[in-house]
Amino acid sequence: MQLARSLTLTDAVFVGLGSMIGAGVFAVFAPAAAAAGSALLVSLVIAGVIACCNALSSAWLAARYPRSGGTYVYGRERLGRVWGDLAGWAFVLGKTASCAAMALTVGTYAGAPKTVAVAAVVALTVLNLTGVQKSALATRIIVVAVLLVLVATTVTARDATQPAQFLPAGILPAAALLFFAFAGYARIATLGEEVKEPERTIPRAVVISLAITLVVYAVVAVTALSALGGDLATKTLADVSPALAPVIRIAACLAALGSLLSLQLGVSRTALAMARDRRLPRQLADLRAAEVATGVVTIALVLTVDVTRAIVFSSFCVLLYYAIANASAWTLGKRVVPAVGLVGCLTLAGAVLWQL
Repeated sequence: MQLARSLTLTDAVFVGLGSMIGAGVFAVFAPAAAAAGSALLVSLVIAGVIACCNALSSAWLAARYPRSGGTYVYGRERLGRVWGDLAGWAFVLGKTASCAAMALTVGTYAGAPKTVAVAAVVALTVLNLTGVQKSALATRIIVVAVLLVLVATTVTARDATQPAQFLPAGILPAAALLFFAFAGYARIATLGEEVKEPERTIPRAVVISLAITLVVYAVVAVTALSALGGDLATKTLADVSPALAPVIRIAACLAALGSLLSLQLGVSRTALAMARDRRLPRQLADLRAAEVATGVVTIALVLTVDVTRAIVFSSFCVLLYYAIANASAWTLGKRVVPAVGLVGCLTLAGAVLWQL
């Protein structure tokens, strides 16, 4: 089945933003702050540097192999079938857990975690079945709305009652958790067959979406620490500005929905690529079947896990996935960036392993 190339650079950037901003701002800052306190900012820098390396490696590989499947394809082509299979399974398992985490985030902010989470998965699966172009448009609308709310939140933030402690022992575990928030930057690489001029569009979209997200995360992290201090570990972003709390909760639901939407796009395309190679049932080589299967498995996870456990498992799997991406980029003749990315991914994977 040949997929139509309908996504522009703007579409690709918003798919990446939708993947990252929803997860990072509304789901990960609290557990990361619980681990590192005010050292959260150091963790953010570490996660950002590793994400930059991974983004560049992914962009180089996506330009060389503009096909659906992401690092599953890159690992297979550059390192061998075993590594490609490992990357594919790490992505499918890790990102399906991410789908569950985002669905549960929607349910938590809406006040009915399981029920609303299941409804969200069903609704977005139906949306994906209508076509990737409509999904990209929905993501664009969600991202713009969330960014406007975040700007208003930083302007109206309250003052902290007590400062957060600096916890150096938690820097790496917090960085591993924050990496979950960045992991959407290469989502567009898994849509390689549906992007116009993929050799140019994919690298540019990855870099632009990551740069915007880094700025947003830094501003929100500083604002949240200033507003909540040590309470950030047990509070949500809605507590940063009590006057805007209802609006922030709505934005949180929209952001998590945006992440869930783009995550489902990525998982279904990787499953499709693996099914084409007989690494998954052949029925999943049909895109609609892959999208439905992604939704069904996500619902099963929603009913059996909590948000934190889903995030930890997802972070571990995705760090392994990008370690293989960096190793693959090394074989292109690149050296420093893939080496830093590879070492960083393995280090953070080790830091998060104890939480599994």
